[in-house]
Amino acid sequence: MNPHSKPAQRQSLVGVRLRKHADYCQAYANGRKRHSAAMSWFLAPQSPIKAGSEAPPAPRVGLTVGKVLGKAHQRNRIKRRMREVLRRHIDLMPQGFDLIFHPRRDVLTMEFEQLEAEIVRILKQARAEAASAAKLPAATSQAPVKHAL
Repeated sequence: MNPHSKPAQRQSLVGVRLRKHADYCQAYANGRKRHSAAMSWFLAPQSPIKAGSEAPPAPRVGLTVGKVLGKAHQRNRIKRRMREVLRRHIDLMPQGFDLIFHPRRDVLTMEFEQLEAEIVRILKQARAEAASAAKLPAATSQAPVKHAL
């Protein structure tokens, strides 16, 4: 058994998936694009729903698989495989952030364990970046930066 794989748990991605076009547009506008071997991905902070809420919003994930990756049955297979990996590792997703995956055609022919390892690596990297981004505003508010003209 792969060290990254977990026994099947009854977790679901309901309420965790990005569904609205406006949410995708907001994530693209507020996030940065990053690349990995099998896909590119965006990590963007969510806009706060309520100004007084103390708990960070739940993480959300989106998948975009364009027509360039193949016919509908191939694109659906890519999405099914990726959703299964994300369902297994939902606990690694960064709180208060949107994460969007853009897979490449290689994902269709990858072994499932290899795909799982790639997504777990991305989730861990995204979680680390989200943690450092949460610390960043507090550090910059203490000492203003002066720019030389």
